[in-house]
Amino acid sequence: MTEAILLVGGKGTRLRPLTVYTPKPMVRAAGVPFLTHQLARARAAGVEHIVLATSYLAEVFEPYFGDGSALGLHIEYVTEEEPLGTGGAIRNVADRLHSGPGDPVLVFNGDILTGLDIRALVDTHETTGADVSLHLTRVADPRAYGLVPTDDTGRVLAFLEKPQTPQEIVTDQINAGAYVFRRSVIDTIPADRRVSVERETFPGLLAAGAHLQGMVDSTYWLDLGTPAAFVRGSADLVLGRAPSPAVPGRCGDRLVLPTATVAPDAKVTGGTVVGEGAFVAEGARVSGSTILPGAVIEPDAVVTDSLIGTRARVGERSVLTGTVIGDGAVVGADNELREGVRVWCDARIPAGALRFSSDQ
Repeated sequence: MTEAILLVGGKGTRLRPLTVYTPKPMVRAAGVPFLTHQLARARAAGVEHIVLATSYLAEVFEPYFGDGSALGLHIEYVTEEEPLGTGGAIRNVADRLHSGPGDPVLVFNGDILTGLDIRALVDTHETTGADVSLHLTRVADPRAYGLVPTDDTGRVLAFLEKPQTPQEIVTDQINAGAYVFRRSVIDTIPADRRVSVERETFPGLLAAGAHLQGMVDSTYWLDLGTPAAFVRGSADLVLGRAPSPAVPGRCGDRLVLPTATVAPDAKVTGGTVVGEGAFVAEGARVSGSTILPGAVIEPDAVVTDSLIGTRARVGERSVLTGTVIGDGAVVGADNELREGVRVWCDARIPAGALRFSSDQ
């Protein structure tokens, strides 16, 4: 296996305001753009050539990763003029592939953090002679996902989108967002139009009698589509619960990057990342959070399970739980922000303006 396609064109609307100025795969998780973890794991599995299928804020990727040589890869970039969906994006980069018709090509969604054994998925594909092989994982509540039932040999029987009734939940196996395509199958996807690989390509192949193989791998798996999930994923990388060779330091209770400053009596725990140039002041308590470069946490602030954007500021004694503070935003002193609050980029919240409890 030497080739892969990474689908990194989505707008990341569920992650806004994190994705106002930054495409979702470039938002930092455990100190580096999330995409870095995916690229490093692909390289560790033997992948050498990767094509990035970009669209939203496409100009951000190449200046950071260049030709990929720093990661031991050869990276190419293809930008969609109009969004083409997952299947359309795969077809749109086909002319950059070097593989022969029968060779395997890996495809990854750009927002999944996983401990998938990539080599095992490729081996499953080759030993079963499948046209497409899919990574499947098991979840406790599959209603938000596409179900993929298989027979006792792992062959895919159907694709069932987001079941709503108990009768429709025929399996706990879901599409986990990583695939191996036979190269010739990619060429059958219609060109120059929007195509969903989940809703059109895979069901169409199944109806045509193609062999689609599922491999269940229920190691670590997390869809980073929401702010809460993204913060959790970053913390899990720091804590060592999620595997990645790209974490810039030893796994542990916290990751403080070079040029960041943490006051001696500040408490930084729970897999928190403090980015370059960020400052955590005296008496502050930060747990399970991501503090992006240049952000400031002022004295005695309490930040839990939150993401603080680049150059943002959290005022003295403010308490944040499960919140997202956009780039350049300022939360004044003595505010209290709870789960689900999103403060937009460059917004200003005056001191004592927002609370969920008494000020006494």
